[in-house]
Amino acid sequence: MTSKRIFVTGASGCIGHYIAETLIQETEHELFLMVRNPDKLKFDVHARPGVTMIRSDLRDIEQHANLLKTIDCAILTATAWGGDEVHEVNVLSTLRLMELLDPEVCQQVIYFSTASVLDRNNQLLKEAGEFGTDYVRSKYACFSELSKLAIAPKITALFPTLVFGGGDRYPYSHLSSGIGEVVRWTKIIRFLDADGSFHFVHGQDIASVVKHLVENPPIEVGPRKLVLGNEKMTVNQAIEETCAYLSQKIYFRIPLSLWLADFFIFLFRIQMGEWERFSLHYRHFTHQNPVTPATFGLPTYCATLYDVMKLSGIPQKRSQGK
Repeated sequence: MTSKRIFVTGASGCIGHYIAETLIQETEHELFLMVRNPDKLKFDVHARPGVTMIRSDLRDIEQHANLLKTIDCAILTATAWGGDEVHEVNVLSTLRLMELLDPEVCQQVIYFSTASVLDRNNQLLKEAGEFGTDYVRSKYACFSELSKLAIAPKITALFPTLVFGGGDRYPYSHLSSGIGEVVRWTKIIRFLDADGSFHFVHGQDIASVVKHLVENPPIEVGPRKLVLGNEKMTVNQAIEETCAYLSQKIYFRIPLSLWLADFFIFLFRIQMGEWERFSLHYRHFTHQNPVTPATFGLPTYCATLYDVMKLSGIPQKRSQGK
């Protein structure tokens, strides 16, 4: 297979770590990893030849215009989660980077968005653009502009659902960093009957999909949309599987209706913005045709909630029997 020149942003993040390490260990492509703070990298940049670390901010992307003209594939995971830089980084600088790529040279742009901007039919969710968080609105705005770019036919937009991942060699995702707290609340949560559903995906599986896309660029003209996630599961299924893993019995379930949820929000003075309130009422964050490595005939690293708990280091408790 012909070696490619690959430019990666956000290599110091959770998803970026999994992707960078996979490309370093499993390919011979020439990699250019752009990071703001090299001290956050947990993998060995010098593990093999052909890996160049570039210390830079996405907002200074113009400095790398000459390099970008030579790039065969760009993988854009860098993101700002909040603060004054959100729009500048997630929209303006990201779009500018794609403008600097040469459509005659670049075979593919793998752009990371978030499944939060899509509805159940994989179309843009207007509420995400109207009153999503700063992060969600920036991702909505950026994707809305992709079709206007010269490189648009080469763009594959990835929309991760709930992301798990992290450990000694990887930064924790926001979700994985809080899983221990969720487990501690299981003794109470197990008695609630909640209406909702979702998908999840592990960082290692995201990296496997990205590697496959790098080596097998889609034929159809972009921007293409791929939702990353295992098959949907209900909140009640998640509670039941967690309780089974922890050997906690469920004796009864109390329906958690919207009015009861609103009552608890009022009672405990929980601060909720428009997006959080919309999410509470929307409930079913599911999508069509979610993609995992299995979609491409590859092994899936984390396919079940059991896998999530085990990989997160949550001790499994065995039933004591009768």
